[in-house]
Amino acid sequence: MQRFLVAESESADEREARRAHTGQSSGESYADTLRQMAPDAAIEICQPADADTPVFSPDDLTGFDAVFLTGSPLHVYDDTPEVNRQLAFMRAVFASGTPSFGSCAGLQVATAAAGGRVRKMPERMEAGLSRRIVATGEGRAHSLLAGRAATWDAPAIHGDEVEELPPGATLLAGNAVTRVQAAEIRHDKGVFWGVQYHPELSLREIAVAIRRQAAELVEAGLADEEGEVEERARVLDALHDAPERRSLRWRLGVDGELAETDARRREIGNFLRALPTIDRRGAR
Repeated sequence: MQRFLVAESESADEREARRAHTGQSSGESYADTLRQMAPDAAIEICQPADADTPVFSPDDLTGFDAVFLTGSPLHVYDDTPEVNRQLAFMRAVFASGTPSFGSCAGLQVATAAAGGRVRKMPERMEAGLSRRIVATGEGRAHSLLAGRAATWDAPAIHGDEVEELPPGATLLAGNAVTRVQAAEIRHDKGVFWGVQYHPELSLREIAVAIRRQAAELVEAGLADEEGEVEERARVLDALHDAPERRSLRWRLGVDGELAETDARRREIGNFLRALPTIDRRGAR
């Protein structure tokens, strides 16, 4: 039986706030996605940013087949105890050689832990959908993006981005808004695959997220008023319930790469299939 560890970096207050809106913390949501995709796996959740959480050593982490890092409101460029604990956890993951995968802030944590840089996005953000993502030459040949179309859209909501990948990293995909949309990072003994978007999230969860940030989206100029955000959220909810409806896909300007669950989760599925081929000494 495979053992997976899901690491969520939300604070306790942030976890409760997300549960109040969606019924689950980010880690609980991620674990549910993994249970659907790998029903025989044993899945544990940890909160490495919390002060009172157990500290995982590299030896502890070798007992897992993979580690998954969730999205989070955490800003990895802030010098806070929560951020420092999260970075220490990720360095232990790299030192253990356990393969890891991360979405959104997960990619940013892995980048910073390995020596790269993350920044607040200058005068922009991505919210709801990340549009027209394109693989690099290396990305087209990489297993993480196997089966992806020439260009695709994905669920996304973030105001931070990778500014510079660390040594030992390979840029796999980007778009006009964020240069680093997918990457592989090799550091110490570990291999990390990550994306800036959210393949683990349902369209309903994205609808909830943009509703929660409606005022911020208006301030960022992505909508003229909060009613526009609500209308976009309603269409996302409807597409969640009826992904085959062409009229809803047309209203959002998307195709099956976003609307269909298996296609939306493609990167996670590719990572799960590749796990037996990822060497725990940092080579493939």
